[in-house]
Amino acid sequence: MSEFVKFTVSDDLLNLQTEVFKKISKSGKVKIGINEVTKAVERSNAKLIAIAEDVTPVEIVMHLPIICKEKNIPFTYFKTKDDLGKAVGISAKASSIAILDAGVAQKELTSLITKINDLIGGKKEEKPKEVKEKPKEAEDKE
Repeated sequence: MSEFVKFTVSDDLLNLQTEVFKKISKSGKVKIGINEVTKAVERSNAKLIAIAEDVTPVEIVMHLPIICKEKNIPFTYFKTKDDLGKAVGISAKASSIAILDAGVAQKELTSLITKINDLIGGKKEEKPKEVKEKPKEAEDKE
C-alpha cells in the first residue's frame, strides 16, 4: 500500500465502484487526469474522487486526499491506473478521476459515497476553530 492511501478498498466495493463509474461515464460528467481533478476539487465541483494506488512518483497524487478532506469531498482508490481508465471507458491509463455530475446514476453514486464513508468511519468531524483574542495589554498601549 502506498504512502498516500488512507484506507483499503475491499474487492466487493471495488467491483461496485467500477460499475458505478462505467454508468456515470456514459451519462454523467467526469474529469480525467491529475490537473483536471485538482481543479475540480479546489473549485468544490467534484462529487467523488478516485485515485489509482500505483501512481509513481507518489507526489503526483499525494495532495489529493488532503485537499479532499479540506473540501469535504469523498475519495476512493482503484488498484491500478489501468483499472481506473477502464472504469470510465478510456483505453489510456488514468491517475485520478473526478465525478462532477452523476447523470442517471445519481442513486448509485449516493449509495457508493455512503459505503465509502462507512468504510473510513463516517463523515469527518470538523474541528472548531479557536479564535485568539488580542491581549488586553496591547489594546491599552494604543
